[in-house]
Amino acid sequence: MSEYEVVVVIGAGSIGQAIARRVSAGKHVLLADLRRENANAAATVLQDAGFDTTTTAVDVSSREQVHALVEQAANLGDITRVVHAAGVSPSQAPPEAILAVDLYGTAIVLEEFGQVIATGGAGVVIASQSGHRLPALTPEEDTALATTPADELLALPMLQPDQVTDTLHAYQVAKRANALRVKAEAVRWADRGARVNTISPGIIITPLARDELTGPRGEGYRRMLELSPAGRAGTPDEVATVAALLLGPDGAFVTGSDILMDGGVTSSYFYGPLRPT
Repeated sequence: MSEYEVVVVIGAGSIGQAIARRVSAGKHVLLADLRRENANAAATVLQDAGFDTTTTAVDVSSREQVHALVEQAANLGDITRVVHAAGVSPSQAPPEAILAVDLYGTAIVLEEFGQVIATGGAGVVIASQSGHRLPALTPEEDTALATTPADELLALPMLQPDQVTDTLHAYQVAKRANALRVKAEAVRWADRGARVNTISPGIIITPLARDELTGPRGEGYRRMLELSPAGRAGTPDEVATVAALLLGPDGAFVTGSDILMDGGVTSSYFYGPLRPT
């Protein structure tokens, strides 16, 4: 084992930062984001709070860039924690970009870091409640999303433009795929003595969520919160609490799992007042 333990955080937004603060004391944090300035801004906050931090830029839809990130992290020390919190939402990009970043990019991250994660290490992927609202897929489709080599994923018939025609569908498929992918990757990560899980948050108050709540689709989001059992949105710190469990020794028996934490929105969608009519 190296002298240094490295926590890799991909996606320097509110959730990635909150998780970093919970799990990185005494370790080196490598913060990666599509925009280096975002990573630098987050690093300043973490450094002021006493965390040893390095930053870099990465486009997760590029295997070459993800591989370079892996090499940079490995040069810093033993990679013991991987937090994948990068992605784009339905309001941010067209369907093909959502699939490239959220689905293909996640598969690359899992493949690449699964080759170097330290014994006793753990990873967590931030998925979404949206993956739970996608209608059931066939067993063959589940298997394809879970096990198709990453570089062949976007060629699957079910992911072609005539099958994925809008951004919400693309996002739901991508997030369902994240959970399926992690379930399969947990078997491979176990060969290195490591674990990996997903968290599927609901509406979490971040700058992006605040924009959504006050934007063109804000009424629908506010209704979603009002008619959920919890009656409110979540916070990045609440996601970080679950992530800390999954990444730490108390979560040692949990791998290949998906934790839905949405204040009951999905429950209300299937069995309550949010149920489509």
